[in-house]
Amino acid sequence: MKIQFDKNQPYQLKAIQTVVDLFKGQPLLKNEVAFSNFDPVKTVTKNTQAITANELQLTDTTLLENLNFVQTLNNLSPNELSTHLIKLSYNDESVINDSTTTYNVITHFPNYAIEMETGTGKTYVYLRTIYELNKAYNFKKFVIVVPSLAIREGVLKSLQITSEHFQNLYNNHPTAYKVYDANKLTELQNYANSNILQILVINIDSFTKHANIINQLKETGLKPIEYIQKCKPIVIIDEPQNMETDIRKKAIANLNPMCTLRYSATHKNSYNLIYKLDPVKAYDLGLVKQIEVDSVIAKNDQSNTYISVDCFKKRKQTITATVTIQVNEKTGLVKKQVIAKIGDDIYKLSKGYSYYETGFVINELDVEMGVLKLSNGMSLVKGVAQHGLTNEILKKMIDATVENHIKKELQLSKLGIKVLSLFFVDKVANYRSYDDMGNAIKGKFALWFEESYAKWQKMPAYKNLLTYHANEIHNGYFSQDKGKLKDTKEGKATKADEETYKLIMQDKERLLDIKTPLRFIFSHSALREGWDNPNVFQICTLNETKSTVKKRQEIGRGLRLCVNQTGARNMERPINRLTIIANEAYDTFAKALQKEIEEDCGVTFEGRIKNVRNREKVILKNNWQNDVLFKTLWQKIKYKTEYKITYDTSILIKKCKIALQAMPTISKPAIYREKNTAKFNRNRKGNLTALSALKNESSQSVIENISYKIPDYVAYIQAKTSLTRKTITQIILQSKRLCEIYNNPQLYIDTVTEIIKQELDKLKIEGIQYETNETQEHALNLFETTETEQYRENLVAVKQPHKTIYNYITINPQNVAEKKFAEACDSNEDILFYLKLPTAYSINTPVGNYSPTWAIVKKDQKTQNTLYYIAETTGTNPDKKGMQINDKQRLKRLCAQKHYASLNSILYRVLATVSELP
Repeated sequence: MKIQFDKNQPYQLKAIQTVVDLFKGQPLLKNEVAFSNFDPVKTVTKNTQAITANELQLTDTTLLENLNFVQTLNNLSPNELSTHLIKLSYNDESVINDSTTTYNVITHFPNYAIEMETGTGKTYVYLRTIYELNKAYNFKKFVIVVPSLAIREGVLKSLQITSEHFQNLYNNHPTAYKVYDANKLTELQNYANSNILQILVINIDSFTKHANIINQLKETGLKPIEYIQKCKPIVIIDEPQNMETDIRKKAIANLNPMCTLRYSATHKNSYNLIYKLDPVKAYDLGLVKQIEVDSVIAKNDQSNTYISVDCFKKRKQTITATVTIQVNEKTGLVKKQVIAKIGDDIYKLSKGYSYYETGFVINELDVEMGVLKLSNGMSLVKGVAQHGLTNEILKKMIDATVENHIKKELQLSKLGIKVLSLFFVDKVANYRSYDDMGNAIKGKFALWFEESYAKWQKMPAYKNLLTYHANEIHNGYFSQDKGKLKDTKEGKATKADEETYKLIMQDKERLLDIKTPLRFIFSHSALREGWDNPNVFQICTLNETKSTVKKRQEIGRGLRLCVNQTGARNMERPINRLTIIANEAYDTFAKALQKEIEEDCGVTFEGRIKNVRNREKVILKNNWQNDVLFKTLWQKIKYKTEYKITYDTSILIKKCKIALQAMPTISKPAIYREKNTAKFNRNRKGNLTALSALKNESSQSVIENISYKIPDYVAYIQAKTSLTRKTITQIILQSKRLCEIYNNPQLYIDTVTEIIKQELDKLKIEGIQYETNETQEHALNLFETTETEQYRENLVAVKQPHKTIYNYITINPQNVAEKKFAEACDSNEDILFYLKLPTAYSINTPVGNYSPTWAIVKKDQKTQNTLYYIAETTGTNPDKKGMQINDKQRLKRLCAQKHYASLNSILYRVLATVSELP
């Protein structure tokens, strides 16, 4: 199995291009510089060697202009726009005459934040950005800084599995990547000396301290870190929220970056935010799995008095505690969070639950010790539940996970999709421990799992689904943690443990292989950050105490869209559902997750977390393949086509000339002078959080006496567009704008290239011709893949079953026009037949695949003829002014029109309502 990557994901390309545009105007580099090792004592140069370094040749003024351009282009909110280049700052100490002085250091390099929701391909984006920056500006030295072993392993795996993809995409460009190893310091010298694209992955803890080997002076007279410093690398920081301490910020600055690119879903500080793909956008665009909750809770359980202190909040005059208790609701006893202060009676907060009646008045809240004291003498420690999860509930949670898993396995195995489930445990011994002889002993979770699995495996509906023995289908990975006994130490305790470590942490393809038995993975904390797998469909947290880990962090392990046995991504929303088996009520879980997302990202996630009980089965009607209208319609639209492109070069030259004449003036670089007053930003406790500046005055002057070496701009444009030198030369000469290349060569070349590419794409589509290929057809079983369970809000019930092949029409609940269109098709007498096409039914175009939405059979009342349509719905009439659609989508629709024109009697329409059909 080989994971496949889509090179045309619009949101990923946008994130990549955003970073490339930050450096518009940067000339192509030659890179090679001399690096001398000077001995100040002997005043001699020990050695001189050639290294290859990045060199940023843009002023801060140009960088700020580029920054504001991409921020505006990406529709960031006004408060997210940068008024100046925010620099990294940290507090440092110096000792003079035995006196320690603390001072603030402001670094010189620019920093940029890219926000991408977990599961949307953040690592792929920054790896491809490396190649694009090399292609555009010849930057060759990159360092990826990671905060943990799991993330390091994930990045290394991504480098391995994307290598062939990127080599095909970038014409086998010479590239080397390696993980920093303190035992192989010569690799840092090779990194510095090499003239090819170099990527170094390093853990932050490897270079934060003076005692780290990389910071130690060697017999060569050099510190190994100096090889990195002289390269002025572009430093990519993975999960930068973990690197906001002074010691870590100082360490990053010590790498001497040209700039830092900071990628995360949950930034602590957004230094010059340039791109934002928040959870709401990712969820609504179908870029991640839908989240649903299967709650396992005890109702009307009066045998125990449950109470848990979750957190304290200290304000100027009051202290409150967030407490989870059992509350009398109309539906019975449920666990709910309440806010309480000294003097509050838990009995009243529980709406009169009798077991809290005596002795549950809050006498003391000790924030420092994390203790709540009650009038009955009971002391409750934060995070430790009184009468918490019982064995019965934990056992039921495991059983619910197995049930969800095996039902999903039955549905998805026919599509070649393997299903994985992930359990988080709070005590490793509950799953597995070892005796004095090193023999594994199954804990209660393992025993309960095997009991549940055996039960479901024997049921008639699933009898032949999974034939593996229970002990083959589950395993765990646990790293060394707080000195407790774990089953592995970095995965090397036993051969069996090492095999498990490799399978879970390194060999993603083998884990995704249906023939590999392992499907249920248990972990303590090692898989909570950095690790993920596209085919995790269930996550169950078996915590006997209140978990301090954020729900977003755990859920992130299963948000990626799934893949099949060929490694191809499946984009079907009904299939991509992540089920959370929670030990709390659905509404409690949903509110807590929504609150986390709002606090982290400033966006509301309300209504997007689903209840697993609110689903309906979408099924095909009996004998659907033989429906007369369906058969006739399918016969007309089932064939695939091939396209040819022809265009008149003289017309291209003319269009490009006009577009270039309209482009903004390419100005000379300017020196910008700005006077600022330092502004110290502090939190509520008065601690310094950031240092910024208030602008007092500024001035700008154009650099007049500056000379550039003009590169072979025709060859550069030719490489980007595949046009001939003759055509490019004519375009530029006829535009009469060539003289502006002397003002700023690279900015001129980049701007001209982009304009020519845009005009070329438009002309290609205008001249495209499709021809039917009757030897290739779309598979009829595409319709079977949409037989899934769906949330009720995503469904429109079919009232006239003879008019389509399903019992429900699946719609996007955010698209009101789509819902109205489905209802109108069902009720309109002129519509004889309609169906929603599967997303896998697509048309090839030069700008990416296109999937139309509707297929319709309509009776023409005037002629009484039967008409066959492929229709695309939109919120407004496409012919009216104000229609919002991006250029690529518009070009795809033009291709679709020509594709269907080549088929037999099929009409293609883009419309808002059914009534617009002729």
